[in-house]
Amino acid sequence: MAQLWGGRFTKETDQLVYNFNASISFDRKFYRQDIQGSMAHVRMLAKQNILTEEEKEQILEGLAGILEDVEKGTLEITDEYEDIHSFVEANLIDRIGDAGKKLHTGRSRNDQVALDMKLYTRDEVLEIDALLKGLLETILRLMEENLDTYMPGFTHLQKAQPITFAHHAGAYFEMFKRDRQRLGDIYRRMNLCPLGSGALAGTTYPLDREYTAELLNFDGTTLNSMDSVADRDYLIELLSALSTIMMHLSRFSEEIIIWNSNEYQFVELDDAYSTGSSIMPQKKNPDIAELVRGKTGRVYGALISLLTTMKGIPLAYNKDMQEDKELTFDAIDTVKGCIALFNGMIGTMKLNRERMEGSAKNGFTNATDAADYLVNHGIPFRDAHGIVGRLVLYCIEKNISLDEMTLEEYQAISPVFQEDIYEAISLKTCVEKRTTIGAPGREAMSRVIEKNREYLKD
Repeated sequence: MAQLWGGRFTKETDQLVYNFNASISFDRKFYRQDIQGSMAHVRMLAKQNILTEEEKEQILEGLAGILEDVEKGTLEITDEYEDIHSFVEANLIDRIGDAGKKLHTGRSRNDQVALDMKLYTRDEVLEIDALLKGLLETILRLMEENLDTYMPGFTHLQKAQPITFAHHAGAYFEMFKRDRQRLGDIYRRMNLCPLGSGALAGTTYPLDREYTAELLNFDGTTLNSMDSVADRDYLIELLSALSTIMMHLSRFSEEIIIWNSNEYQFVELDDAYSTGSSIMPQKKNPDIAELVRGKTGRVYGALISLLTTMKGIPLAYNKDMQEDKELTFDAIDTVKGCIALFNGMIGTMKLNRERMEGSAKNGFTNATDAADYLVNHGIPFRDAHGIVGRLVLYCIEKNISLDEMTLEEYQAISPVFQEDIYEAISLKTCVEKRTTIGAPGREAMSRVIEKNREYLKD
């Protein structure tokens, strides 16, 4: 058992207790950040004359060697070590001798792990942001290609008004854009360095915490040593943001699953993002969309679990907080995988434009525009609403659409209707006359697309 403590104890820890307490099985994930933080700490110690220049160079060379060997696979992080910190320190001492024993001067595992987790999380936030940007670029391309792809817009899963696929996809552009903004907020708020806080009350060594923070590209230092080692707010915020990302992916996945069904046939998923049935040869299942939808609960679970873990913990550090890592690591990996696969899926799916347009026509999505036609001809809206309701009922009985009614049939219900009703209720007219920013008309959508292009450039 390679441990960083033991002088206080008179007998070995029980093996089951050791295994239960150890974190090496999962905190090995941030070996790079642990070594990066140790290198900054050593440079600061030498600057403050707590270590000699010779000791600093010895330790830095030893740490660089450990990092290189781990990256090459010639040094394995094994379970004989309690945690990643003891792995690094034990291997350092083996390589450079007594100078390695000075690595931990002026710090505790409490502020060390707080630093490692922040460094790791900060790197992952940037990776997730890059994946979201890639997804937004795919969505923007779909918007640009489908300004004239008419489809029904839904409320209550009932056909409501005609829109375009560009407009529908644009709603998700806004959602994922907000997700990126949330990640940016989390990055800025968490980007303060906790190293130098010690176990909870700082240290008597004359540390230069600002210098350490500068070396590690933090915006500054944390201002309370107890909060520094007890804070997991940034992880809760991150898990909340990741849950929201998954919720957005899941909503889009649900729609794709519906659109991919035989009843809708709005989209066809590429073979590379579908699977078949072991018994039914005709099946082509939207498994990626279903798995994204399913894995959303997994990320939600991580958020609820960490909130529950933290709710009853007094200041400062408690071992319960070790539970933050596996949850966060799993949630991060899940979200990254889901974004990447979802991006590939929507980037390769084919739209059945004729089917979409036909669905919009046959679902009375232009009924509101028929009512607006009457209002523009002097009929009060409430009366117009009733007239169009009778039109829809008539069409249902005849199994036709509003576009298929004859002028005589229109005028039998209201003599106000004239030949221009057909143009007024065409899908193109219904969509194009909606020109306010945020609406589905080509003019409005083109302005939004240009704004989105500029956003992605920034």
